Amino acid sequence: MLVLSRKKNESIVINNDITITVVEIRGDKVRLGIVAPKDVPVHRQEVYDAIHQAQESKSSAEAVSPVIAKPAETPPERV
Repeated sequence: MLVLSRKKNESIVINNDITITVVEIRGDKVRLGIVAPKDVPVHRQEVYDAIHQAQESKSSAEAVSPVIAKPAETPPERV
């Protein structure tokens, strides 16, 4: 893990296209501003964990439950 010290309004750049700026420092909380391409997902850790847990649960449920085919519809009778 790389550990950096930054002051308010100072930034770090990741891979030339992601910039993280210290916006505010208040007590034991730091507010960060993140500029990243739209195709790069940015989440708080707890949101990231919840998304991945839901995806794992969904894929586990799909792997366990059998696929049940619907019977083909019969065409209406002609008179």
